[in-house]
Amino acid sequence: MEQLNTIVFIGVNKSGSSRDAIKAAEKMGYFTVVFTNRDRQIEQREEYPDVHEMIFIDTENLSIMRDEIKKLQIQGKEIKTIVSFINSYIHTASLLCDEFCQSIGTPDAIFKMEDKVETRNALEGQPYNPKFFIVNPNDSYSLMYEKLNFPVMVKSPKSTGSKDALFAENPHRLQDQMKKLTEKYPEESIIIEEYIDGDQYLVEAIIHNSKVYTAAIIEQEITQGKRFIVTGYGVLASVPEEIQTGVEGVLNSIVSELGLKNGSLHLELRHSKNGWKLIEVNPRISGGAMNQMIHAAFGYNVVEETLKLYLGETPILKPKRKNFVFTQYMIISKKGILERVTGRNRARRSPGVIDVYIKPRKGTRLIPPLSMGHRYAYVMAAGHSLEEAKANAKNAANEIEFHLIEE
Repeated sequence: MEQLNTIVFIGVNKSGSSRDAIKAAEKMGYFTVVFTNRDRQIEQREEYPDVHEMIFIDTENLSIMRDEIKKLQIQGKEIKTIVSFINSYIHTASLLCDEFCQSIGTPDAIFKMEDKVETRNALEGQPYNPKFFIVNPNDSYSLMYEKLNFPVMVKSPKSTGSKDALFAENPHRLQDQMKKLTEKYPEESIIIEEYIDGDQYLVEAIIHNSKVYTAAIIEQEITQGKRFIVTGYGVLASVPEEIQTGVEGVLNSIVSELGLKNGSLHLELRHSKNGWKLIEVNPRISGGAMNQMIHAAFGYNVVEETLKLYLGETPILKPKRKNFVFTQYMIISKKGILERVTGRNRARRSPGVIDVYIKPRKGTRLIPPLSMGHRYAYVMAAGHSLEEAKANAKNAANEIEFHLIEE
């Protein structure tokens, strides 16, 4: 029986970096298998032509996935790597890869990055690590109020995409936010962190044999409503030296402190009056349009290079071009049922526009954002400067309108 070189992906989103990775694997000549626990993906199977085999499975259950991998091997599929680009499955994928493939991953470091309590504890004492308190289930936390300088952030250890990262400007609000998270996650600890003010940057990197390769440094625009939502990303084609030096110093320190030898990660950092401060770290490339943004800016495909890393090859992040790229995400201010979207073709024809993406279908219920998942469209544009790229993206985004039937 002929062996089929196969990559197993745990979880995938319909679009964004995790889907880009599957398309990259297909282009590289691999048979692609996706383990999913989402009924809807099975129902919409025809919309995933780049997925050669989709298997409905309990992605929380390691032993069931082990059995499924053994079945794939019996069928003649040679499992070259097992990966995930979805936050909650990256550690699981690295454990399974350790068992079934030539593994180069560092599961312990990934585990620390997936859990914000582990991250903060591992980086304790570092100047970029904000002040924080861990509140365990059943702890009395009233005494902590005396030690806190408000405002603060209240987070679940597993929070991603701003979903469970809440702002508290005073002790009364802190109590409300703590209650909200405790009811939602009764068995979990809660992190209280000092709120950091300052410009926010995103750093994308690949680590190979403990050497750090910076893929991109990106300015972020934050919209503050009920949550902090990133609505703008500006890829810096040239980075001011002070920012480059500061960011790479923090990045190298974090990789060293966490013991990450191979893998990809992204950091969110704020440049505060007290220096660089780490908002969060995740063991993967950012989702959404990030891979496309970096490709448009520099010409390399970060998810493809990440796959090469996990396949035992050397990733190469050598710029083929240097463009300033800005991506404007769209959110809405009132809830309703989507009737139609107008202006997308005008947006596509606007100067500098690279891509226009509309996520929801007609009939979808839309709401003001409570997480990054509630961003409903983006416009990506290039320019000779960041200001020009930003203006091009925002002008094009202004052409798009969501028509809602109010509830």
